[in-house]
Amino acid sequence: MSVIVLSPATAAAVVLLALAGAAVALLGRLGHGRAVLSACLRAAVQLGAVSLVILWAVDRPLAAGAFVLVMYGVASVTAGRRITGGAAARWAAVPVGAGSLPVFLVLVGTGTVPTAAITLIPVAGILLGGCLTATALAGRRAVDELVQRRGEVEAALALGFSGREAALEICRPAAAQALVPALDQTRTVGLVTLPGAFVGMLLGGADPLHAGVVQLVVLVALLAAEAVAVLITVELAARGRFSGAGLPS
Repeated sequence: MSVIVLSPATAAAVVLLALAGAAVALLGRLGHGRAVLSACLRAAVQLGAVSLVILWAVDRPLAAGAFVLVMYGVASVTAGRRITGGAAARWAAVPVGAGSLPVFLVLVGTGTVPTAAITLIPVAGILLGGCLTATALAGRRAVDELVQRRGEVEAALALGFSGREAALEICRPAAAQALVPALDQTRTVGLVTLPGAFVGMLLGGADPLHAGVVQLVVLVALLAAEAVAVLITVELAARGRFSGAGLPS
């Protein structure tokens, strides 16, 4: 049983929805009409390519490891570009990796996740994707706050705060809001939405209890990884690593 029926009508529905999304963004002057179309096209191409790569890599541990590293690189670059441009964007690799790697090692080390490529690749992708979003949101909000409220940072310095402490006081509350999406998803799971891991396992024939445990592991792991990513992102922003918005300690 599948949640999506594969047929020519499916392709037509996807194209129609992509065009509708782009039209709404364009007519509503949201500024992302072309971006909606390009994102949908990229998603189709990338998912097709990734499916083939995973099919090839599942029996080749080195290939699977290389694929995860590529995922990490893309996540870091994407998060960095969302925060800032230029060489400073490379710092995004720190929170993305620091959030994902420890949680991944805990899941594998405790035997919670089997050491098979077919499970390790998607688990790594879930963690990297969550840390990408958390890092990008926290970094962007932190940098914006430090730029827009520069006078308050300088006032804190005049009161005797160090540069790092002054920047943290200003940017931390706003940047911490990057955890809200993950918190809301965890709080409302089963009440508002049935996440992909849960639905996928049910459709694959797993019993609801097992599917629920798997989804719980995913949500808790994501919260832990994203919390670390946000913490380190705020620290880097306060030290001016992303754009110089922070003040030297």
